[in-house]
Amino acid sequence: MKKMISGEGKKKAKKKKYKKRRQTLSFKKMKQTKLHFPAEHVSFRKLDLRKISVWGVQIVCVCLLAFMLVFFFGQRVSNAGDSMRPALQNGDIVLVNRLVYNASKPKRGDVIAFKPNGNENAHYSIKRVVGLPGETVQIKDGVIYIDGKEHVDDIYAFEIETPGIAEDAVKLGEGEYFVMGDNHTSSDDSRMADVGNVKREDIYGKVWFVASFGKNFGLIKD
Repeated sequence: MKKMISGEGKKKAKKKKYKKRRQTLSFKKMKQTKLHFPAEHVSFRKLDLRKISVWGVQIVCVCLLAFMLVFFFGQRVSNAGDSMRPALQNGDIVLVNRLVYNASKPKRGDVIAFKPNGNENAHYSIKRVVGLPGETVQIKDGVIYIDGKEHVDDIYAFEIETPGIAEDAVKLGEGEYFVMGDNHTSSDDSRMADVGNVKREDIYGKVWFVASFGKNFGLIKD
């Protein structure tokens, strides 16, 4: 009986040992097996970098576009005085379009910002264009005459009491403009010898929008 038990015990011990060995071998085999994920990982990284690059380019483009819009269409200038009432009030902040006159010329009725006599140290003056290059401007009996004919279209100054130098006919040269304030009684403009005709190169741009909150907020009335 003892011999039979010992024989069975030996068989069980051998089986256990063999099983354990197989498990060890299989574990080692599994341990040596490599999982191949690097290629997928790299593709994900490439995809992420591509997305980041696209976002970066888009952000730069948006920033450049915003800068150009502000630079060409949103330059801020403050209006000093009451020469442009009622279109503008003293202290109104206006936006100036600097690009428009690169593609076209100032027109009669445009409200422009310019440096009087090209003086860079002077505050920007804001007036309305009355006379165009090559025209002759004269003020008689409170009325503006263009090339000898009474003119009222796109002109906002009426019953002018002070003709200034325009009492005699003023001939505008090439690239010169005759400007006036809508409120002519309180305006230093082309009628005054110290302002005179405004040269194209001294025009900063077209005033197109009142940015100050109030009754004039919005597009300039042409």
